[in-house]
Amino acid sequence: MPAFDLATTPIRDLNQALHAIGQGANDRSFEVRNPRGSHAVAVGCAAPVTVTVHGPVGYYCGGMNAAAEIVIHGSAGPGVGENMMSGRIIVEGDASQYAGATGRGGLLVIKGNASSRCGISMKGIDIVVGGNIGHMSAFMGQSGHLVVFGDAGEALGDSLYEAKLFVRGKVKSLGADCVEKEMRPEHLTTLDRLLSDAGMSGARPEEFRRYGSARRLYNFNIDNADAY
Repeated sequence: MPAFDLATTPIRDLNQALHAIGQGANDRSFEVRNPRGSHAVAVGCAAPVTVTVHGPVGYYCGGMNAAAEIVIHGSAGPGVGENMMSGRIIVEGDASQYAGATGRGGLLVIKGNASSRCGISMKGIDIVVGGNIGHMSAFMGQSGHLVVFGDAGEALGDSLYEAKLFVRGKVKSLGADCVEKEMRPEHLTTLDRLLSDAGMSGARPEEFRRYGSARRLYNFNIDNADAY
């Protein structure tokens, strides 16, 4: 198993090794030691590799991920999993702003809390947060799922499209065009699958509430001008 100590090795060497997979390289598991808040760790992975990071990372860790499994034994800075396509990213600690932003697929698991704008403009990604999320989360969320074990901050789901939001705790306020919706059997089934995929136990799907778009802002209407 190749190991990269970022205290002595440039981050570029790690990312180049990860990008070389599929070009004759046989290694499929990597360890990253002493990240010390390094930025852009394991970005652009396009092969089914496993990257285990021992410590906290800076911004954009796992950005544009496709197929890789990235496990961060620490907290993550802004933009973890931004624009990821597939694969899985697990953050054992907390995550900063806009975790999973614009994500198009895959699964992002944050076992601690996530800051503001979690899942902003999500386009198919599934995000499971074990703690709380900050304000403006899932802003303009187009598709995918956001599951929150704890509380949600202000303006949850503002200008939401068709992303589905599940919150177990309290919601400080809902954003424009976001409303609470009925939890039907198919949603309980989906939520049960997401909790299982994330390896998150300790809660039943029935304990969550579902939020989604009221679909009033899809087309401009003068009567809703104040909500735009």
